[in-house]
Amino acid sequence: MRFIHVADIHMGAVPDRGKSWSQKRSEEIEATFYGLLKEAGRQGIDLILIAGDIFHRPPTKRELKELNYRLESIAPVQVAAMAGNHDYIGEGSNYRDFSWADNVHFFRQEKVDVIYIEALDTWVYGLSYEHREIKQPLYDKVRPLDKPGYHILLAHGGDEKHIPIQKKELLSAGFDYVALGHIHKPEIISEAMAYAGALEPIDRLDMGSRGYIYGEITDRGTRLQFCPASRREYRELVLESDTDMTSGEMEQWLEQQIHIEGAEHLYNVVLKGYRDMDIVYDLDRLAHVGNVVSVKDETLPWFDFERLYNENSENLIGMFIKKVYQMPMDEHRREQILSYGLQAMYHGRGGNER
Repeated sequence: MRFIHVADIHMGAVPDRGKSWSQKRSEEIEATFYGLLKEAGRQGIDLILIAGDIFHRPPTKRELKELNYRLESIAPVQVAAMAGNHDYIGEGSNYRDFSWADNVHFFRQEKVDVIYIEALDTWVYGLSYEHREIKQPLYDKVRPLDKPGYHILLAHGGDEKHIPIQKKELLSAGFDYVALGHIHKPEIISEAMAYAGALEPIDRLDMGSRGYIYGEITDRGTRLQFCPASRREYRELVLESDTDMTSGEMEQWLEQQIHIEGAEHLYNVVLKGYRDMDIVYDLDRLAHVGNVVSVKDETLPWFDFERLYNENSENLIGMFIKKVYQMPMDEHRREQILSYGLQAMYHGRGGNER
């Protein structure tokens, strides 16, 4: 049996709200998911596992009708899905009485249930969130039935507020595959367990490649492969300053690096290294270069500590330098304290972030 395991789609989310690309990103999240469904139908995938948070918040009836149409259109592909902590089935939720297509199998309650998909001789176990938080380890005692066929657990959680999961214990439970959701970073824990991660990155902390898990289950076991699918990535871009670099030069260098790395991606920029003590980088200007999500200035003003101490050994500057050198700490921390302290004495400036 061939399957696709996807999770944390978050349709309806507007990443980096207020940025020029925010609405486009919201559209891309939906387009990537629906494009994946269409491709799964073309390739004749047997089963799609959706491990929670299809939507970023409880869906409207219109959104569910659209989703159902997309899922029905790829039949005979079978779909097993659940609600996560974002699109949970609260009081009055449109999930509660929604009528799904025949090929869609949706868990409707916050209690582990099992669905038998006869066409695939497959048992899928799971539940849906009825609350934003579930602190009980609801999957700990779930075990596959003693029946022929493939046995898959669909699960969403993994932290103390969202169904804690003991991975080793769950691995030993005997399922052919455990399809996990909630953690946005993809991770193949073993050939029988994986976090698919978010299909598209949702915020600036979702750095790196995002996509889905492709798997095959046979009598010889389960094989998994992570497949990148996101249209963009959040990336950290570290720029090393030197003592001769002006704010304009830093801006030009940032533009060049974004062009090299890929203008479509989204960047958390970190400035490091040393700068002239009279230079302050314009973080507002840097934050408007390309798709820059954030800029953090960790540069240090450059000082010749030994020369400064020799020239100021009898005054406050010299006393400060001497005191810091007498304190037990690593050299990087010592340089930070000396640089920021001396800069404050000279100009009253400090590092900042945008």
